[in-house]
Amino acid sequence: MCFSAEADIVTGVIVTAVGIDSLRHVGHRRESAMAALPALFGLHQLIEVPVWWGLDGGVSSGLASGAAWLYLAIAFGVIPWAVPYAVRQLETDQKRRALMAPLLGLGIVVAAVLMFAIVKAPIVVVDGGNHLDYSASLGFGGIVTVLYVVATCGALLLSSDRVAVIHGGVNLVAVAALATLMATGVISLWCLWATVTSIAIAIHLRRIHGPPRVRVALATG
Repeated sequence: MCFSAEADIVTGVIVTAVGIDSLRHVGHRRESAMAALPALFGLHQLIEVPVWWGLDGGVSSGLASGAAWLYLAIAFGVIPWAVPYAVRQLETDQKRRALMAPLLGLGIVVAAVLMFAIVKAPIVVVDGGNHLDYSASLGFGGIVTVLYVVATCGALLLSSDRVAVIHGGVNLVAVAALATLMATGVISLWCLWATVTSIAIAIHLRRIHGPPRVRVALATG
């Protein structure tokens, strides 16, 4: 979520490009899920663009509504489990992987609850000025939000990789700050944090494996 359609376009294109770079630097199958996250984040931001345009009458209400539903389907139904899954896949310490399993299970439960909320009732989107306000019928929203953060940030804090743990701690602070800014109607900067996170993932994969391998066919005569 960003503060304008233009910001969503710019950051979405950048993050998608970073995601392509991340996928090109996968050196082991266990890294694939983590490398795919930036591409998912980039696509997520680009999907929100028609939602902005729909509020201005730039696209049909049907297209805007479909984009809003898909946007929440990714935010609610994919990210809660995809992030802990990606972190757990990267982990090589079996004890830590076992500790991360409940967080992955929690993410799946949170995703199921949130998806049920957007399937059973219409989604209402309102222009909040510097952010879009999505409304869905959800009971115990505060508790579900906390569990969402626990699932997505907790696995990083349990990682054996010191850089991942640091990012997990910073992520908790960033999430609290960004949520406060949006809740008070100041501005939404989630797209910028998604950009920072995506670049961090790409740098991590580059640091591990270096430049992508290029196969060169040598002609023999």
